[in-house]
Amino acid sequence: MSETLETTYRDALRDAIREAMRADDRVFLMGEDVGDYGGCFAVSLGLLEEFGPERVRDTPLSESAFVGADIGAAIGGMRPIVEIMTVNFSLLALDQIMNNAASLLHMSGGQFNVPLVIRMTTGAGRQLAAQHSHSLEGWYAHIPGLRVVTPATLEDARGMLATALRDPDPVLMFEHGSLYPMKGTLATDAGAVDIDHAAVRRPGTDVSLITYGGSLGKALAAAALLDQDGVSADVIDLRTLRPLDDTAIVESVRRTHHAVIVDEGWRSGGISAEISARIMEEALYDLDAPVERVCTAEVPLPYAKHLEEAALPQPPGIAAAALRTLG
Repeated sequence: MSETLETTYRDALRDAIREAMRADDRVFLMGEDVGDYGGCFAVSLGLLEEFGPERVRDTPLSESAFVGADIGAAIGGMRPIVEIMTVNFSLLALDQIMNNAASLLHMSGGQFNVPLVIRMTTGAGRQLAAQHSHSLEGWYAHIPGLRVVTPATLEDARGMLATALRDPDPVLMFEHGSLYPMKGTLATDAGAVDIDHAAVRRPGTDVSLITYGGSLGKALAAAALLDQDGVSADVIDLRTLRPLDDTAIVESVRRTHHAVIVDEGWRSGGISAEISARIMEEALYDLDAPVERVCTAEVPLPYAKHLEEAALPQPPGIAAAALRTLG
């Protein structure tokens, strides 16, 4: 039986990076403020001192330039880990991510893989206002050629990176900013985890709460509220948004016959719409009521705390949606 230690989400990520860099000389970290400053969210704190400036590289404020450089390094045989400070800044590198990283294997006739991992902070709830509160992982899940993962637990924060680095194709890792200080216990021998399958975080029989990333905790809190009304919620952590684990989604819906999708992204054209469509396509006759969706209000995220909270999915609203679908 393995021992456990107290840790945080950010420390689990740092341990994953450190382990990868110790195990493989080809792995290096690159991004804004990842070196001397230790990362905007302190994930890379101490790595420069351990591995030196050749393998922990601070970059200029040009996402397009350093993501492009890392794509070139990946094609050349290296295993880059790129840190983009927040997801909104990734839009400055969207051309590199979509037209190069995601497309080169296809456009080279299978000659050039791009084994690249891009980490970025996503999500709202920290009063960072409209420009730094986006949840755009659903946008990236739209792009063929990418894998999109969303670690919501300490185990996934610790283990997804190792699996991603073994992938011959680009992997985007979306870390919800509210999770970095999350505390818990982790096995001392925790390592690589599966990134192909969703996970049942709480089994239930009456309604499926389907979510990922920073919304998992809210879905679990909503399940606890539903318990008080005698409702048993099956909480599904998608973990990977591209490719979606259709089997896990459909199996849950077939158990409960009711579904609520919780997504911090906007409702229109978002990942929640895609999941809802797949449920309709694959499990329509297993449903006893229409699928409910709980998403962020369709506004630029407010700075004021009470307005931001009102705009985001919250446990009482998730529980209310579940009760609506149960009639």
